[in-house]
Amino acid sequence: MFLDLISTRRSIRKFKDQPIEKEKIDILMEAALRSPSSRGLNPWQFIIIDDRGLLEKLSKAKPHGASFLKDAPLGIVVCADASKTDVWVEDASIASIFIHLAAHDIGLGSCWIQIRKRDHDSNICADTYVKDLLNIPNTIKIESIIALGYPDETKKFHSKDSLPFHKFFFNAYPTINTAK
Repeated sequence: MFLDLISTRRSIRKFKDQPIEKEKIDILMEAALRSPSSRGLNPWQFIIIDDRGLLEKLSKAKPHGASFLKDAPLGIVVCADASKTDVWVEDASIASIFIHLAAHDIGLGSCWIQIRKRDHDSNICADTYVKDLLNIPNTIKIESIIALGYPDETKKFHSKDSLPFHKFFFNAYPTINTAK
């Protein structure tokens, strides 16, 4: 079942104009809270956005790769308290992917919007833009926003033979002969 889930999941950027039911939002919340974190510190925090005006503003968090959020019925801002652990990025990333997989499992589409280390414009970073918009304290770091909704596009999944298996090595990284 897991292999079927990961082989058919694709990033979805077009959504139907249909709200997500509370029961499905609850499932997404549970999935995020079940994600593993280093030493069980659970530094992540989440802000669920279903307000169309806020989604529109968040879709402008960075110049590229966020505009589709304005048409999503739901967004989840994935944050973490960096003072709890030095691996907050990894913990927040794992939580983000758990949200993606849970969404696909319950018939929703999703797409990751990278916020950390992205610029809003030449004056401020995307992190600051989102923090100002949502009243997030400076001690909290933002990893991503996950756009969610019922898919309004179909994407072909990647076949097993198209996967880059050449990126796997056994027991050591291959040596490259640079002698001529």
